[in-house]
Amino acid sequence: MAAQCCCRKAPGAEAAPARPPPEPPPALDVASASSAQLFRLRHLQLGLELRPEARELAGCLVLELCALRPAPRALVLDTHPALRLHSAAFRRAPNAATAAEPPCAFAFATPGPGSAPPPPLPAFPEGPGAEPSCCPLAFRVDPFTDYGSSLTVTLPPELEAHQPFQVILRYTSTDAPAIWWLDPELTYGSAKPFVFTQGHSVCNRSFFPCFDTPAVKCTYSAVVKAPSGVQVLMSATKSTYVEEEGVYHFHMEHPVPAYLVALVAGDLQPADIGPRSRVWAEPCLLSMATSKLSGVVEQWLSAAERLYGPYMWGRYDIVFLPPSFPIVAMENPCLTFVISSILECDEFLVIDVIHEVAHSWFGNAVTNATWEEMWLSEGLATYAQRRITTETYGAAFTCLETAFRLDALHRQMKLLGEDSPVSKLQVKLEPGVNPSHLMNLFTYEKGYCFVYYLSQLCGDPQRFDDFLRAYVEKYKFTSVVAQDLLDSFLSFFPELKEQSVDCRAGLEFERWLNATGPPLAEPDLSQGSSLTRPVEALFRLWTAEPLEQAAASASAIDISKWRTFQTALFLDRLLDGSPLPQEVVMSLSKCYSSLLDSMNAEIRIRWLQIVVRNDYYPDLHRVRRFLESQMSRMYTIPLYEDLCTGALKSFALEVFYQTQGRLHPNLRRTIQQILTQGLGPSAEPGAEQGGTGAEAEGDVDTPALLLGDEAPSSAIALRDVNVSA
Repeated sequence: MAAQCCCRKAPGAEAAPARPPPEPPPALDVASASSAQLFRLRHLQLGLELRPEARELAGCLVLELCALRPAPRALVLDTHPALRLHSAAFRRAPNAATAAEPPCAFAFATPGPGSAPPPPLPAFPEGPGAEPSCCPLAFRVDPFTDYGSSLTVTLPPELEAHQPFQVILRYTSTDAPAIWWLDPELTYGSAKPFVFTQGHSVCNRSFFPCFDTPAVKCTYSAVVKAPSGVQVLMSATKSTYVEEEGVYHFHMEHPVPAYLVALVAGDLQPADIGPRSRVWAEPCLLSMATSKLSGVVEQWLSAAERLYGPYMWGRYDIVFLPPSFPIVAMENPCLTFVISSILECDEFLVIDVIHEVAHSWFGNAVTNATWEEMWLSEGLATYAQRRITTETYGAAFTCLETAFRLDALHRQMKLLGEDSPVSKLQVKLEPGVNPSHLMNLFTYEKGYCFVYYLSQLCGDPQRFDDFLRAYVEKYKFTSVVAQDLLDSFLSFFPELKEQSVDCRAGLEFERWLNATGPPLAEPDLSQGSSLTRPVEALFRLWTAEPLEQAAASASAIDISKWRTFQTALFLDRLLDGSPLPQEVVMSLSKCYSSLLDSMNAEIRIRWLQIVVRNDYYPDLHRVRRFLESQMSRMYTIPLYEDLCTGALKSFALEVFYQTQGRLHPNLRRTIQQILTQGLGPSAEPGAEQGGTGAEAEGDVDTPALLLGDEAPSSAIALRDVNVSA
């Protein structure tokens, strides 16, 4: 069929529609969801050219597919208004025997001098040895939702079932939610432009057209051309640099969902920190990053392997990104992304990286098939993270960190209300609602509590570790639903199945998954009492009367020797009690302000929020200095939210206008929204948020990975929900 319908076209020529594409399928949570069930995606290839001057990515995508039934009329993919599709083409796979891993070769043009037209897009070769040639395909892009569009590509009518074929899409993407371009001055070294991608949950459709659902996994290859002197990294198991061609080659040999395809490029240098790990960072940060993590990542990997089986991704590298990175950390396979601003926070760095290590088994290898069950990745990863910290740092530290997070969970529950639908583990995702809005502490901590409860049912954490090892081995490189986990659990422990533990009154598995409100059971944290008891005692002193006696007793407690989580937990308790009596705030400042000012940003942000929420003007200069030095959204937005809630909005405006030039444009726009609108009533729990349409244009701080994060009308501060992916 291809021999008769195919024709050769000049490079860069756009396809002329042969016939109108069929109507798109009914809207689901992702535009491609129904189409994905009609095809098997075997492999995808990317030819990418980074053009920092134009803040543009030029791409050629080759999808290696098999139809699961004869003659499907169309292929439907997820895309985004920021991505412009220039052409679509079809060809049969050159060699069915090797179609799952075809050669990844793309042609890149040399840019023209001066005012010459921009270079053509990367092209998939069609020269001798690359037959059969391609034929154009008609395509149509339809609006779908505020976070993406639907791409319908007409397929040849003679397409046979189970016969490999390729769909070739050439496109450009600019100002996209998944692609963050940074001018040199927004990096630490201010030397070279920087770009990174962030695909979780549904942003990578603006990076390349795809089945943007975690239910679909495939291997991928990529060839990337970047300006001279710019280091390119991807979430791949194999990578090489061909100097004579000036291009990087990447290959991911294990199937991954679209959101885990990640790229970063900039002034990055490596340093080994273990036998299978290295850090990548800007030169000015490399020494600090190395000293923080040298040797310890291998300890964490080894502990995880003892618990859950061999690490299957080869290397575990970490890249530190500038403060514009929109979340704390992201578990991209082989290459964890971490925000550089947490380098000064030892314990938070430890926990966030260990959490991403745990995702290598839970989330990356075994993935939740739908975003409605995100807890399957996050709850299990949080449980595994705490098993690793218990093995390496002891039970007391793990209990302290757990108490700190559960405290934040209850704070979020108080803000949302116990009947909020987002407090369910199985949240119903209405058509067109951004799955990113479902990411909150319930996903992590309520999910963790359920997994912990399962571990207690079997009576032995090591037996439960054995179960999780078997679960990973059974489902690795696939996507699962909650029932897969629970059925496997009852099969692994038949004595529990006989006892009908899944139907135990008040703790039914179905109730765990579908009831709103707090966890049905929480872990025993008494092993951490040596660390949490001093925090509770100090808080009681500062809320006791008479104040003079309490302050004198409190000043005798040296919090400079506390763990970071202890100090943060103490300050969180004070924040929860704000506004405090002015004499209490004055005494707190006298006792702690200078000391806290010398501590890390996780401590300082909490103290400064106490200052702002209590309108304590003598310490406002510390707030100003903090905002003048911080470019990270996880520290700036909470302070601006608090400043605009109270009587300090004019102060916030003054500081913002003095510092806005050093902020990423997305962050700048979000703060402008906070300043111009203030904080209104909280959004209706569970309602779709950020519905301005601006996210599609890249006009808000996207991607939004925390509930209400991008919506200044939300009353939930980032401090209450900030989590790593």
